[in-house]
Amino acid sequence: QVQPVESGGRLVEAGGSLRLSCASSGRTFSAYSIGWFRQAPGKEREFVALISWSSDNTKYVDSVKDRFTISRDNAKNTVYLQMNSLKPEDTAVYYCAASIYSLPSRMGEYNYWGQGTQVTVSS
Repeated sequence: QVQPVESGGRLVEAGGSLRLSCASSGRTFSAYSIGWFRQAPGKEREFVALISWSSDNTKYVDSVKDRFTISRDNAKNTVYLQMNSLKPEDTAVYYCAASIYSLPSRMGEYNYWGQGTQVTVSS
């Protein structure tokens, strides 16, 4: 079974950068599309980015385009979310999730979820 585990979240100043990692503690990620979601206090969980199993396709929410980059290294069984030019509104718990679908943008299309990692951006 795939079990995503996120890491890399911490406190960072506005304008700074962070790289989040998502690794599988179970079966390999290589056959799954991987998505990143986030949930800010008092708000619903929202889609941030996704990458297909082959890395041929990526998708981003408009608010992070040109600032965030999703990538994967199947040899290391890890997916990354490079976050640049961070803003206070990026503060949230970030979750990664694995899906058997090719381009799953809806939460219901994801089969396995991690526990999340906290990202806090100070102004």
